[in-house]
Amino acid sequence: MTQVFPFAAIVGQEDMKLALLLVATDRKIGGVMVFGDRGTGKSTAARALASLLPPMEIVKGCRFNCDPKASADACANMCEIRSHDTRPLTEAVSIPVVDLPLGATEDRVVGALDLERALTRGEKGFEPGLLARAHRGFLYIDEVNLLEDHLVDLLLDVATSGENIVEREGLSVRHPAKFVLVGSGNPEEGELRPQLLDRFGLSVDVRTPSKLTDRVEILRRCDAFERNPKEFNAYWLPRNQEVSDQIAAARERLGSIDVTDDSLETMSKLCIAMGADGLRGELTLMRASRAAAALSGDAVVGADHIRRVAGMALRHRLRRNPLDQSGSDARIERAVAEVLGA
Repeated sequence: MTQVFPFAAIVGQEDMKLALLLVATDRKIGGVMVFGDRGTGKSTAARALASLLPPMEIVKGCRFNCDPKASADACANMCEIRSHDTRPLTEAVSIPVVDLPLGATEDRVVGALDLERALTRGEKGFEPGLLARAHRGFLYIDEVNLLEDHLVDLLLDVATSGENIVEREGLSVRHPAKFVLVGSGNPEEGELRPQLLDRFGLSVDVRTPSKLTDRVEILRRCDAFERNPKEFNAYWLPRNQEVSDQIAAARERLGSIDVTDDSLETMSKLCIAMGADGLRGELTLMRASRAAAALSGDAVVGADHIRRVAGMALRHRLRRNPLDQSGSDARIERAVAEVLGA
């Protein structure tokens, strides 16, 4: 089994780690886009997320991660096991974090005709793709800003509908594909299409650490992991488990978190002050603030929670103002100070 660098051992990059914890707490936030320099831990953090997530229950042997508690229709009648057994066996599996490589073909992403079945038995069959594997989990795309346009269009359709539709050689298949999208990229290598960027609930910028002590500690931990990854993971297991327990507890209390009218009014004022496009920013800000309160163990969303997540929820939704030459971070800080105080 491949050893993955533990989430708890990542030095710094607090905004990126918080954003991932928020979407792990509440999937409705809508995913995370991480922009930043090469070698700043973007891929490491995204892949380390899997070890923090509690297992999920699926129909045993289902290729679509079918939820046994959902109706058969929810699996779009694609689960061959449920179509033959109304009370199938179940099993607990790790929540999938699926990598979508840049060079992936469309067939590999959406699925394709099962040629072996067609040739040997003369039957039309479907071979699920990466979207089927990512259902009820996370889909991670490194260098998402370099993704081919036709795959971007495809992901937009699936992310909007929560369903993957494949039509090949007279075969028409549909299956649920609901996943949290996590992307990373270096803005110097190309911009991300606005339509896809808007589908990410949160956006964070990561930078190369400037503190000497942080850089030395990163070197020390990376070297220890490379020398003996099994021992390194064992050392960090208790800390990783603490983070996992924090997510599980936050999920439990999420539904009871109170978002007062005053907090909702503050969020709307903040979006107006920043000139955020549409209302998706306010919805994301509300969900992210509630998840932040749940992670902190608080019962009510307050100004501190809103302040903490405002940048990541709204940074990529600011309307461009040609007369304002300040960056998005400066505009956000100005708006937060104006609405919430210094």
